[in-house]
Amino acid sequence: MKIAIGNDHTAIEMKNAIVDHLLERGFDVLNLGTDSPESCDYPVYGEKVGRAVVSGEADLGIAICGTGVGISLAANKVKGIRACVCSEPYTAKLSRMHNDSNVLAFGARVIGIEMAKMITDEWLDAEYQGGRHQRRVDMVMDIENR
Repeated sequence: MKIAIGNDHTAIEMKNAIVDHLLERGFDVLNLGTDSPESCDYPVYGEKVGRAVVSGEADLGIAICGTGVGISLAANKVKGIRACVCSEPYTAKLSRMHNDSNVLAFGARVIGIEMAKMITDEWLDAEYQGGRHQRRVDMVMDIENR
């Protein structure tokens, strides 16, 4: 499985730690984020991650900025993306199980690296349950299509 990861200048250290963690777990990683500490614009990287996922270049995506909010908003503008900001593992797990999220976002200024790893693991290890949840996911996607 290939994971696209993108970040702005606030999240370089966290991105690198998550990339290493993903590689240790056996995932392929597509690094779409910046490695420069120069100020940059998070929407660029949120869109890159979203486009990589919807095109099939990556199976899932992770997006990191200061809070996770801005980069997730940008990713969610890409048709077909269901990005969620998670600051703890339980929400990440349920976002996959109930909402079929395909991009995980978190904030490098909000959580620490070890928490980011735990959130990532719960998200990646969870499976979409479908069933009664599919109707609601379809409703969300219908909003996008109108």
